[in-house]
Parts: sequence; C-alpha cells; structure tokens
Amino acid sequence: MKPVVKKAESKKKVFKGVSLDSLAVGEKSQVTKMNYVVGNYASPHQHPHEQCGYVISGRYTLTVGEAAYELTAGDTYAIPGGMLHSFRVLEAGEVVDVFTPPREDYL
Repeated sequence: MKPVVKKAESKKKVFKGVSLDSLAVGEKSQVTKMNYVVGNYASPHQHPHEQCGYVISGRYTLTVGEAAYELTAGDTYAIPGGMLHSFRVLEAGEVVDVFTPPREDYL
C-alpha cells in the first residue's frame, strides 16, 4: 500500500480481455482505470465489492439488475456489492472504478 502512486508506477493488467491500470490501493478500497475498446463486454456477473465509477470518455451500456443505462463522459454510477450487473462498450474510452474492498483479482 502506497499513499501516492505516480502514473508511471501504476500496475497494468489485462483481465478477461480488458486492459486496466491498478492505481491507488488502500486497506478498504481500490482505484482502477479501465481502458476500454469497442467490443469489450462484461457479461452479467456479481461480486461482493461495492463498485462506483466515473466515465472519463467513451460510451457504454451498464445494466444493473433489470435496468439498462447509457453512460457517456461525466456520468457516474454506484453498484452495491452482490448486485447482478453487466457492462458493454459502445465507443472506446476510459472509466475510473473504485472498489470496496479492493479486488484481489485486479492486483
């Protein structure tokens, strides 16, 4: 755990075909930048982590439960832990996600 992570020090990873940068990781939360390309798709899934996000760029469809939302730059979202959700990339871009607790599979 580092109090500051400089851009050059971010940990890069590919998880299920999606390029991501693991940024700040604390005891109880984690910040990750997702680098999406058209065609990336997270099929319906759930995890115990609360997930909040901020769309930097691109266009996406986020489905939470039965409701679908189109997201573009400046939009935000919050998904409770254990909630079924999916994410489809319509236009390439970047999204910052915060997970509580940290996702070990992203480290």
